[in-house]
Amino acid sequence: MTLPSFALLYDYRCPFARSMHEHVLAAMGAGLELDVTFEPFTLSQGHVAPGHPDVWDDPAKHSALLALEASVAVRDALPDSFAQVHAALFDARHAHGISLSTAEQVNDVLISAGVDATKVFEIVATGEPRAVIAERWHHYHDELDVFGVPTFVLDDQDAIFVRLMSGPDEDDLASSVGVITRLLRLMGEESELNEFKHTRLTR
Repeated sequence: MTLPSFALLYDYRCPFARSMHEHVLAAMGAGLELDVTFEPFTLSQGHVAPGHPDVWDDPAKHSALLALEASVAVRDALPDSFAQVHAALFDARHAHGISLSTAEQVNDVLISAGVDATKVFEIVATGEPRAVIAERWHHYHDELDVFGVPTFVLDDQDAIFVRLMSGPDEDDLASSVGVITRLLRLMGEESELNEFKHTRLTR
C-alpha cells in the first residue's frame, strides 16, 4: 500500500505533538518518503471565551503565536531549513523549558538552527504567517472538527487525532519508520476505527 499524503498539525506547547513530529522527522531522516505538510494549529484559540477577540486579533495574546508565526515563515520562505527549525523549537520548549513567548527566545532558537532570524522576523512582521494560522485554524476546526494536536489530516478531509506516549528511540531513529508506516496504514485501511485507547499505561 502506498502511504497517503497528509497534513500534520502542531502547536509547540503540546508534548504529544513533539513526540509525533519527532517520529515523523526521524522517519524522514531515515529515508522514509512522506508527502507531508506541517500545519500550525494554535491551542490558544480553543480557550477563547465567547465574545472575546480571536487570539490572532488580541494584542494581549500575540506572544502565544510567536513561535508558530516564525515556523510558518520558515516553512514557506526557507523550506530547506524547516525540519531543523521545527525540531529545535520543540526541543527548546520541552527539553529546555523555554516558553517561546518572546522574540529573544525565538530568535535564539532560529540562530541555533542556522537560519537568518532577521529575515524570519521581517516575514512575521508582515502579518502573513498570522493570517495563515487564522485561516488554517478555521479550516481544520470549523470544517473538520479538529480539537487538538497532533492530528493527521488525510486528503484534506479525514482528520485523525493520535497520541503516542513516547518519542523516537535515540539509539535507533530508523525504528520511527515502522512507527509512522504502521500508523498511516492503519489510518488508510481502517477508516471505521474511531477510537483505540489503552485504559492503563504500561510504564
